Amino acid sequence: MPESVTVADLVKANRLDVYSGQDDLNRQITTSDISRPGLELTGYFNYYPAKRIQLLGITETSFAKGMSHEQLLDVMQKMCQPETPAFVVSTQLDPPEELKQAAEEAQIPILGTKLTTSRVLSNMTNFLEGKLAERQSVHGVLVDIYGVGVMITGDSGVGKSETALELVKRGHRLIADDRVEVYQQDEQTLVGAAPAILSHLLEIRGIGIIDVMNLFGAGAVRSETDIDLIVHLELWHDDNHFDRLGNNTESQKFFDVEVPKITIPVKTGRNLAIIIEAAAMNFRARSMGYDATKVFDDNLNRLIKQNSQKDGGTQ
Repeated sequence: MPESVTVADLVKANRLDVYSGQDDLNRQITTSDISRPGLELTGYFNYYPAKRIQLLGITETSFAKGMSHEQLLDVMQKMCQPETPAFVVSTQLDPPEELKQAAEEAQIPILGTKLTTSRVLSNMTNFLEGKLAERQSVHGVLVDIYGVGVMITGDSGVGKSETALELVKRGHRLIADDRVEVYQQDEQTLVGAAPAILSHLLEIRGIGIIDVMNLFGAGAVRSETDIDLIVHLELWHDDNHFDRLGNNTESQKFFDVEVPKITIPVKTGRNLAIIIEAAAMNFRARSMGYDATKVFDDNLNRLIKQNSQKDGGTQ
């Protein structure tokens, strides 16, 4: 389920100034879309998106200056609907007096920023899309390894949390243990975060709950990260087939995003932390254009070709 977002959350995350309506910042925001009410200023309200944040920039305020007091007040009163969360004025512009009057009557906050309209529009949209996106809770551990977001999955008791602890000791950062809240940021990006109640916490059987930030410092944790790779831990069985060359590409789909997935067998004596660390580095190398599996295949094909030529020459 998406998170609940208020105007106060928007103000804090985007460092907005509150021009008026300080007592009304608990109004709910239900959509990430932002409206620039140009047509509304001309009196066209057939398709007015009242549920959106209303953003006024240089264009809108300049147009408003050319309107009569009665016309502008009428327009602003129509824009101040019960479901309208707030008005935002960019570029340190002064909000029209008619907007102040109408917003005060409707108890709608007016916010401001020194940022340009395009910049504040982008910032608010990114924030709201992340907060209001549909979320899926996944059983697993999420760790940042050399800038690669690795989600470790597997059956309960297979060693996910213990492996995460070893990775943290090796200098990597924990995002979430046990439950990962997953949401889609855009068409190609999947983001994972910890539920608020589990933030910075790690459960180790036999020890209990430990606070990673308290034990290892603020550099050992992150609030969220992109999910770039899934590592699935599976108990070793002789009859199971595991990929040895790395050319069997698997993936797992969340929402509309496919995430690469590898399966690592768990067996006594295997250092899973080092193996997963190597998997993250190998993924990063592939992302930069170097594929060790392809190099091996090329070397093997070259050796076969050379042996064939030698055999042909001796006949």
